[in-house]
Amino acid sequence: MPELPVENRGVRAVVSRVDTAAVTIDGAVVGEIGAGVLSLVGVTHTDDAPTARALARKIHELRIFPGPDGEVSAADLGLPVLVVSQFTLYADTRKGRRPSWQDAAPGAVAEPLVDEVVAELRRRGCTVATGVFGARMLVSSVNAGPMTLLLEV
Repeated sequence: MPELPVENRGVRAVVSRVDTAAVTIDGAVVGEIGAGVLSLVGVTHTDDAPTARALARKIHELRIFPGPDGEVSAADLGLPVLVVSQFTLYADTRKGRRPSWQDAAPGAVAEPLVDEVVAELRRRGCTVATGVFGARMLVSSVNAGPMTLLLEV
């Protein structure tokens, strides 16, 4: 299957199965989970609310946890998700040594879509912690496995 150009891809996330994860801003923890999923979410110019909801569903139902009869999801286990906005997921590093941010959506477009990912997870019954959009955040995590995947919808 040929790779789609960036302009034809939807919202993306890097997800990790974690034993613990937290977001700290100015020394204060603003979002924290125990065992669950850390999801770094990036938005591009062509994304919309339906793609954000599809990403949330994929994050929640992704079978990355060991279960007694095979792999199960955060939804199956009732595990929380920590969602952190990260525009750098749309960095273009193909030329030179300086990333280009042209494929990342501006904040006015990205913030409501990251909020839609969070809202959809909550509508699905998921416990969700978050970072703060646009803030300088320190994100810590203990990756279990390790298990880290790039999701594109």
